[in-house]
Amino acid sequence: QVQLVESGGGLVQPGGSLRLSCAASGSRFSIYGMGWYRQAPGKQRELVARITSGGSTNYADSVKGRFTISRDNAKKTVYLQMNRLKPEDTAVYHCNANYYNFEYWGQGTQVTVSS
Repeated sequence: QVQLVESGGGLVQPGGSLRLSCAASGSRFSIYGMGWYRQAPGKQRELVARITSGGSTNYADSVKGRFTISRDNAKKTVYLQMNRLKPEDTAVYHCNANYYNFEYWGQGTQVTVSS
């Protein structure tokens, strides 16, 4: 029903920045809460940041002050601005959309932070 496509990942040095984008299809984007999750090899998937349909945000403690989630409903896109990146941020980042018990996931984009 809802297609999500992430972009913006890549290789960056520690201390650098990246901006991830998640473009959504469909006509009901504005009603969904949106989130960014990440998963490193051998580790559990964790919530990085989320933003509600009303614009409220919350973040994992490990990224507070460094990452910012935002959304543009007209463009049907959610962003994750990632600053002062650390090697521990290396993971596959997935976009998520939810409305009550309905959930949709993107394919993921790789972020690698290394010297």
